[in-house]
Amino acid sequence: MTEKLQKVLARAGVGSRRQMEQWIEEGRVVVNSETAHLGMRVDDNATIIVDGKRIDLSVSDTLKVIAYHKPVGEICTRHDNVGRPTVFDHLPKLQHGRWVSVGRLDINTSGLLLLTTDGELANKLMHPSQEIEREYACRVHGNVTEDALKQLREGIVLDGKKARFHKIDHGHGSGRGKGSNQWYNVVLREGRYREVRRLWEAVGCQVSRLVRIRYGIVKLPAELQPGNWKTLSSSVVKRLTAL
Repeated sequence: MTEKLQKVLARAGVGSRRQMEQWIEEGRVVVNSETAHLGMRVDDNATIIVDGKRIDLSVSDTLKVIAYHKPVGEICTRHDNVGRPTVFDHLPKLQHGRWVSVGRLDINTSGLLLLTTDGELANKLMHPSQEIEREYACRVHGNVTEDALKQLREGIVLDGKKARFHKIDHGHGSGRGKGSNQWYNVVLREGRYREVRRLWEAVGCQVSRLVRIRYGIVKLPAELQPGNWKTLSSSVVKRLTAL
């Protein structure tokens, strides 16, 4: 039985499927002494080399998923050419494979980031077709009118495609006052670049603080401090894989 090369590499924890497709196009992957190409299929006996290192498909860690509380100031790439701290600096060490992030948070956004040893699972959890909910707590500066809320719920065109909040609520304990800074909880079903901030900006408001508090069925644990991680239970992992 054969499978697509990028899927095999993703499942081995080398990276997400999308990233593997890019690496294959860049000529960084060799299969059985032949430079790989998109669409290539491999079996269990294939010899796969990525960036000069052989990938051992017969040995892998048990599937793991962790919740990481990303602080402001960290980036979600593995390495940074100007030396900024990354989320990967604080993760538990793996004997085999590596951590793959489920999406990203920008440098000024904090909160829940899921990471897994299975790049194929990460790809499924990120894919737009799954419509997995992402919930954010955002402190908004500006005049939030009922008309603005209506626009945000019905949709605003960003880069030629409509985007909207599927749910908007005042943050807990914030009341419905008319102050210039108010907390809102908003829910999206996609992960477009800076989407929360851009939607609020489209109605004349600015987000001064943004925290992701939920990704699908996983909530940011109240006890999890910024810069720390927590292994998800096997029951939660099973529910994620069942998606």
